[in-house]
Amino acid sequence: MNSPLRHFHRLRERESLRPDLGRGVRCTVAFMVPLGLAFAGKLPVDVLFAALTAQNIALVDVRGSYALRFTLLAAMTAVLVGAAALGSLATHPLGAALAATLLIALASGLWRHLSSDYGPSLATASSLICFIALAIPASHGTVTGHALAALIGGSWGVILQVAMWPIRPQHPLRVTIADSWLAAAEVYSALADPAPMTQEARHALLGEREGAFRASLDKAYATLATVPRTRPLVGRLDELNRAAARLTMRVTALNSAREALAAEPGFAALAPSFQPILISLGNNARSIAVTVVSRQPGHLAASNVRRERLGHLLRALRTRLQAQAGVSPAWGQVIEILQQIEDYLPAVGAALQATVERAGERAAFSLELPDLSAVTLRPLASALHLTWSVDWALIRYTGRIAVLTLAAVAFMKTHHLAHGYWLPFTIVVVLQPDYGSTRRKAAQRLVGTLAGSILASLTLWMHLPFASIMAAVAVTSFAFGYYLKRNYGLAVVFITLFVVLLTEANGPATLALTAERMGSTAAGGALALLAALVFWPVWERDRFRPILAASLRANIPYLQLIAGRLASGGPYDREVSAAKRRAEVANAQTFSSLERMGGDPKNRQDLLQQAAALANGNQRLTRSLSLLALHLKPGATVPQPELPEFAARAAAALGAMADAIEDPAAVTGSLEAGRAALDRLRLPQAEGPESGDGPGPVHHRWVFDQCARAMTELSAMLLAVGTLPRPSLAKSPSSVS
Repeated sequence: MNSPLRHFHRLRERESLRPDLGRGVRCTVAFMVPLGLAFAGKLPVDVLFAALTAQNIALVDVRGSYALRFTLLAAMTAVLVGAAALGSLATHPLGAALAATLLIALASGLWRHLSSDYGPSLATASSLICFIALAIPASHGTVTGHALAALIGGSWGVILQVAMWPIRPQHPLRVTIADSWLAAAEVYSALADPAPMTQEARHALLGEREGAFRASLDKAYATLATVPRTRPLVGRLDELNRAAARLTMRVTALNSAREALAAEPGFAALAPSFQPILISLGNNARSIAVTVVSRQPGHLAASNVRRERLGHLLRALRTRLQAQAGVSPAWGQVIEILQQIEDYLPAVGAALQATVERAGERAAFSLELPDLSAVTLRPLASALHLTWSVDWALIRYTGRIAVLTLAAVAFMKTHHLAHGYWLPFTIVVVLQPDYGSTRRKAAQRLVGTLAGSILASLTLWMHLPFASIMAAVAVTSFAFGYYLKRNYGLAVVFITLFVVLLTEANGPATLALTAERMGSTAAGGALALLAALVFWPVWERDRFRPILAASLRANIPYLQLIAGRLASGGPYDREVSAAKRRAEVANAQTFSSLERMGGDPKNRQDLLQQAAALANGNQRLTRSLSLLALHLKPGATVPQPELPEFAARAAAALGAMADAIEDPAAVTGSLEAGRAALDRLRLPQAEGPESGDGPGPVHHRWVFDQCARAMTELSAMLLAVGTLPRPSLAKSPSSVS
């Protein structure tokens, strides 16, 4: 009897953490209200510009303070109004249309430079509005009318977004922190996944999830930085975000220690015992995400229960390992990490409790709206990339898109194509800064647009009643908003459907018009793909070497800091955490570059296999260092001289590899020297009884075991660097200043 209600609550919890449903509703309401007013004779402006602008503003998912959200939405509205005015003003002559197109193309590159989160969508929306305006014949009052329509639509989109802030239970800062915990849950799920897969595939899955988790953490840190620290909530949310990082660090270290025991006697019988803990960790992380967003006492109580159960599971496994696997000191490292995870759970609970203040109060309006008093340009500036350092690939992209859209608009105007804006618009959507992304986007865009065009044409040819057409527009606009971030290819089908239905419902549905639209789309996608391939192309192979070298160098200060703290008995503090974060961010950038390289043509992938081996080796080295970092305890010193010697030789090896990757001719013989130095180092063996929970022979053994694994990894990486193909003589700068 209660099953439907229970399913409804689960659906509500899940959707409260994902913006897809809310985005779909906003998209539909923003689009249909101007449409309804226009057909009722209550909107004395062009409904097309009002509806499109309102929809694009309503689609934006801004994470950050309310001040940031409002100023960003207002700034985007101003850009779209300007695009409508520019396109209307430059309809005739051809030179004016080309000048407007060039300005829009240059602005597209600027928006991408200013914000990687919101810039691409703003570039696409402003281009569409400008190209539609260019295609409409000019008349008296056109410029003012189109700009006013865009302003009315944008204002309606902003009102729709703002109206939900006082009553919706999702504070933007809270949702950002919830994203970190959801990403952490995905990491735990990857570790617990029972599906059979190769070790390489499992490591690739884990690396992908860890990269997404790192990105969520960094986005949360950046979002919190836009809010004044005088508010107590900001510090509490920051602590909960750091708790996600610290807990995940311990869990991934547990996985590394567990993998190191694969050959130990008795491990196979105990390996399944880890899965319930990993599953419980994932459930607990999702529960924390729900609680921090909802602030409901019931969710807080459920999270406390799950955390209590997790503690029992950890204690039970630790006791079992102590009873059955105590013969090997290597098992002690796993037992200690389990203890650290268990000991850290109360801190996680306290951090969550601190963010759920007044959870028992029920109010119609959120109590977390004071930051609206800070509506200035400062929050917007803090979210933008306001530097003169520009990515060289972005400059090339801007040049390509400028040339292509100029040619497309010239063709549209000279051939008087009524719906020729699909040609330059498809180029803007498909063309990306690198070839691999363009190829993937082209397939999704072309297939989705062609499918949507066919479905829209079939719908129009059926001559359905006007009410049915408008119902179809509403359904397709909702589906577009809902699937935009879930399945881009499917979202393209729906956006094509409702744009065609909106723009062509009042005219005759002819085969010629359908052919014009589909031909423009196919030609735009083909031109974008061809341009990415032959016109000032950016190959990831040429960009990868400095990215990989930077990730190797990022491990050096992390290694030296940990070795110094182990030798002196220093703690794991924010300095160590910051070094770990820099190393993980560099690794994530390396794997993103590898993914882009995988989309390049086959003749541009000669670096791929060796590069992947080095990237994975460097990531495993980072994980070994993180495992070493867990042994940092005040007073727990490792006084053996071999430890600083290991750190010095390992740092020299990493530096030699980074230099060799960037310029092989400059470091002849350094790779062999680095391997020889590591091979000559003899690490001590632990003997004697363990001395409690602090420093002692077994504690030292755990440290030097990880050092030995790191040395083996470094030696293999030194060999791999020697097999890298030599870079091409022509080098492209990574940035210009």
